[in-house]
Amino acid sequence: MDSQSPNGSIIFSTVGRTNYGFDIFSLKSPLSFLNSPITEHRLTDGASVNFNGQFTDEDQTVVFVSERSGAPRIYLRQHPSGIELIPTSINSLFLDRPILRNNRLYYISAHQHSEKNFTSSSALYCTNIDGDNEVTRLTPEGSVDYSPSISKSGHMIAVASYGNRHWPTDEFHDLSTDIVVFPVSKPDMRTIVCRHGGWPTWSGDSTIYFHRQADDGWWSIFKVDLPKDLANLVDENNGLIRVTPPGVHCFTPAAAVASSDRSKSSIIAIATRRPGKSYRHIEIFDVESQKFFPVTELINPTIHHYNPFFSPESTFLGYHRYRGESCSGETTIPYLDPVISPENGLKMQRLNGFFPASSPSGEFIAFNPGFTGLEIVKSDGSKKWTLIKDRTSFCNSWSPAEPGVIFTSVGPIFESVKTTVQIARVSFSSLNFNDDEIPVDIKVLTGEETGNNAFPSCSPDGKHVVFRSGRSGHKNLYIIDAVNGEMEGGEIRQLTNGAWIDTMPNWSPDGKLIAFSSNMHNPDDINCFSIYVVHPDGSGLRRIYVAGPEGSEEVDKERLNHVCFSKDSEWLLFTGNLSGVTAEPVSLPNQFQPYGDLYVVKLDGSGLRRLTCNGYENGTPAWHSSTMPMETTTGETEQNVLVGEKLKGEFDDVLWMKC
Repeated sequence: MDSQSPNGSIIFSTVGRTNYGFDIFSLKSPLSFLNSPITEHRLTDGASVNFNGQFTDEDQTVVFVSERSGAPRIYLRQHPSGIELIPTSINSLFLDRPILRNNRLYYISAHQHSEKNFTSSSALYCTNIDGDNEVTRLTPEGSVDYSPSISKSGHMIAVASYGNRHWPTDEFHDLSTDIVVFPVSKPDMRTIVCRHGGWPTWSGDSTIYFHRQADDGWWSIFKVDLPKDLANLVDENNGLIRVTPPGVHCFTPAAAVASSDRSKSSIIAIATRRPGKSYRHIEIFDVESQKFFPVTELINPTIHHYNPFFSPESTFLGYHRYRGESCSGETTIPYLDPVISPENGLKMQRLNGFFPASSPSGEFIAFNPGFTGLEIVKSDGSKKWTLIKDRTSFCNSWSPAEPGVIFTSVGPIFESVKTTVQIARVSFSSLNFNDDEIPVDIKVLTGEETGNNAFPSCSPDGKHVVFRSGRSGHKNLYIIDAVNGEMEGGEIRQLTNGAWIDTMPNWSPDGKLIAFSSNMHNPDDINCFSIYVVHPDGSGLRRIYVAGPEGSEEVDKERLNHVCFSKDSEWLLFTGNLSGVTAEPVSLPNQFQPYGDLYVVKLDGSGLRRLTCNGYENGTPAWHSSTMPMETTTGETEQNVLVGEKLKGEFDDVLWMKC
């Protein structure tokens, strides 16, 4: 294997993603639905996650994003020919917001990575799909664009643009984007028509609706009317009008066609969150009468609905939502789901659970389903066993020396230093392939009154466990006897000591180092963490500078967590905030961009590589030694059948939006 490239398998979690089960649906004649029953039709095939569609005609041909191949790709649904992949001639881990006009595909991609940390790579591109598949970048180099919209004539494009600014590490929710327009034929002739706005949608060729958070705190829809000659635009916010009233959150607008039909020209579809309501719904809003008309709440009151869009003549209204049980489609969440990796030597899999840890042989993976219980799954995803249920546990470490021993944290997560959380040694004799629940012996290693003890990691010889403890009043690292613990007089010693937070340690497979996250360089900032390594005897403590050189402004912005070693102890895998936001957060279920991307880096801080690029929060990764699922110990030849949990559509809408 090439020591200059990482190898093995990465297993990780994504907040909520495994339960999305999104499909694209449509309603016929949404502008006259009050006079007839609402009939909803599913347009996508119920496979994986399908979202952010746009109609190309009145026959419900729709272009959309699907993750069925292990990464977002753009597909076209035509009736009756079915669904086909649209090639884009690029290799990108992130594609979004496609629009198809005159055999030209417009979309957001992040395949040209920014050379600067804390900067998004999202930009607008165009591919000619009728012939040479030539790709043209429409966003200026070094700038960031989101959420494209094309005017009715097809001559103008509007985007939400972040420009070429660096990303503030605390900007997760209301983005400081501007509404920028430019001619399709001259993308360098960009004009800012409004400061602070997102998700533009054209009404005709001269009016743009968009969302932003108003000064009173309510997300609202605004509009701006453009002059015939943009050169006459004196003030970017001139003529800005707030369209929707306070008292209800409104976002991701879609304007109906502007024409001589006055019943359509003042109509927009919006997603809303209303006070006292738990779900996001699509509503019709009449700008002239200032009236709301509910749509999806009438048919699916307890399901979130996202990002509406009209057909070109407003005959149909589309959106995406959890597919539910009322229609056919995939209803199983696999325990392990392959994800496309940007590194040839790495295999990547998304886990339906948290805190994976592989067995010494690599055949099994221990994990926490949610934060309740402890389970084991075969590394090919074909079988699962329960070790602990109905008891809060998190963060696991499988003993490298004992196939039947797993260490975990037992007690509440995200609590204070004094909250009782204990390190437990979980032992079992064997995994019977025919049983679903395995008897275990749980032995608590930490004392009753020692506060918050969590995030265990076992030494390669299985004799010691390093963990984080709040017993001193601060969260520092300790090493404890892995068999007897302090409850039976086993050795325990403090590894780090200071009025700061040291957390999430990981013991290197060669036994020489322990990596962890800490804010010891700036204890007053409890949000920004960097990577440190130390020898098990407490010597050689040093910081690994990832975002920039020592003393630079960039390294003080690092928020790097969940660090772990590769099996050759030469690389570190971690979650980080080193890139900007890839998509407008309000358009997604609850995520914490850009905190949750996965990266690898060498021990000297060189060779930084980004492994994930999406709109989600990815985390709790583990490095698995094998690049292929292991053979079974039973000697049986088994097929990798899709088995897993029932798809329930359980995920949160944005938690930061107060209703």
